[in-house]
Amino acid sequence: MKTHLSTAIRLTLVMLVLLVVIYPLVVAGIARLAPGSGKGETVTVNGKIVGYKLIGQAFTQDRYFNGRPSAVDYNAAGSAGSNKGPSNPDYLKTVQARIDTFLVHNSTVQKSAIPAELVTASGSGLDPDVSPTAAKIQNARIAKIRGLSAERLNQLVDEQTKGPLLGLFGPSTVNVLALNIALDTLK
Repeated sequence: MKTHLSTAIRLTLVMLVLLVVIYPLVVAGIARLAPGSGKGETVTVNGKIVGYKLIGQAFTQDRYFNGRPSAVDYNAAGSAGSNKGPSNPDYLKTVQARIDTFLVHNSTVQKSAIPAELVTASGSGLDPDVSPTAAKIQNARIAKIRGLSAERLNQLVDEQTKGPLLGLFGPSTVNVLALNIALDTLK
């Protein structure tokens, strides 16, 4: 019995040192090699931080492209979905409210044409990207407010579109923050 107890205590101490001290230090060291040194990759404009590359944010002004809604108000510390199923009445009310708001701000769009990603939150609540279709459907609103042509906005969305990984894996995406920064630089 003493042999087993002694072995268990030694194993516990070794695992404690390994998992509480050594492993976190190794992970922190590897994170230092990542872009942003493990603190997140910030996006700066004129020396001012305007956001993070991989975390979505709310754009509430009609002069900007909207991203995907967030169930956690884009709070990276509380990354999560709503956990409400597609038949949940509260969830359906939330989605309907988002559809109604989208239609008020984009009066030229038919309800059936709204991409689901513009009215439903993602699992993380932090998606920084939308599909090119979701971006382009907002062109009429932005063109009218900014006095730009829809063709120029289509070209801008195409310039900001990133294709699938290796041309095969995943959909084409547009980073909404990068798109809005590029939009602000248009003359």
